[in-house]
Amino acid sequence: KQLKINGKGKLFFQDDSDEISYNIIKKKDIYNFETNFNILKNKLLINYLKYEKKKNSKAVLNIRGNYVKNNQIKFDSISLKEDENEFLISNLSLNDEFKISKIDSIKVRFLNKDKITNKIELINKNNNYILRGSSLDASKIIDKIIDTDEEIGISKILNIKNTKINIDIQKVYLDNENLVNKFKGEIDLKNNKIKSVNLDSSFSQNEKLTLTIKDIDGEKVTTLFSSRAKPLVKRYKFIKGFEEGSLDFYSTKKNNLSKSQIKIYDFKLQKLPVLTKILTLASMQGIADLLSGQGIRFNEFEMNFNNKGNLMTIEEIYALGPAISILMEGYIEKDQLISLRGTLVPATTINKAIGSIPILGD
Repeated sequence: KQLKINGKGKLFFQDDSDEISYNIIKKKDIYNFETNFNILKNKLLINYLKYEKKKNSKAVLNIRGNYVKNNQIKFDSISLKEDENEFLISNLSLNDEFKISKIDSIKVRFLNKDKITNKIELINKNNNYILRGSSLDASKIIDKIIDTDEEIGISKILNIKNTKINIDIQKVYLDNENLVNKFKGEIDLKNNKIKSVNLDSSFSQNEKLTLTIKDIDGEKVTTLFSSRAKPLVKRYKFIKGFEEGSLDFYSTKKNNLSKSQIKIYDFKLQKLPVLTKILTLASMQGIADLLSGQGIRFNEFEMNFNNKGNLMTIEEIYALGPAISILMEGYIEKDQLISLRGTLVPATTINKAIGSIPILGD
């Protein structure tokens, strides 16, 4: 009818051992537990937040909660403290699939690997949530969204049917060099899926970053505008030496099929394929751009594409610039194959001039 277990000793997660103590009390069908883990010799990495506890720096992990026989788990508190770094979670409940069914608060304050201070908190207010703080490094979160093409994984971690998350963060870092100010907005969740997103922020007074997502009769419509394209474009490894430019993105998704369009205006590419560099020499403007070392300029880039599963079908890519134009189509199988075909046309400015003569235009 009643069981009590107390213990302490050494625990190996890696090559070295650290000290652990634990206390478990069973009364009827409820197991109450508390664990203290003193982490000194081992490293600890929370990759999603870019937090790293180095070897021989002391951290203490404390976990208190209870477990019921029907697989309901409630953590009264989870805390991780290392010097000035602190992670606190209060009243976290998980269902039998280990999805979050309730949480009262999360408070985070730490210096990450890139020496960026993160200070945010999530507070439950009448089953709606407020996410606020002075600073957040969101670079890993953005990488995850871009890499997986997922809906931020909401349905995989939450079992909260209907709720709203109000966001108010003073500074959000997109990478080590770019941050936005006054990151505000709202995320509306229905049946564990995103119903709508409205987020607004600014790089400076005249430079904006906005994101909207709307679910209209089962069709998800996404729009993204950024006055600075580089923080987002540079995440795609096959694009090298991208500078300047603004970005406009539009996408619709229904039944796992998405149709998207991305436009980028007034940008430069500093590192170009050899063939592209050779063709730019057919234009005096291309020679001037290459010799200046500033990269080949483009006035406009547009890409229309569809995604289904791991297959991306590119209907059209075109880029227009004073030195060279590009027109391509093809498909990409994730982690397997890239197949593109098209044309590279030098001396766009001259071609445009000829095209404007009535009889010769077509």
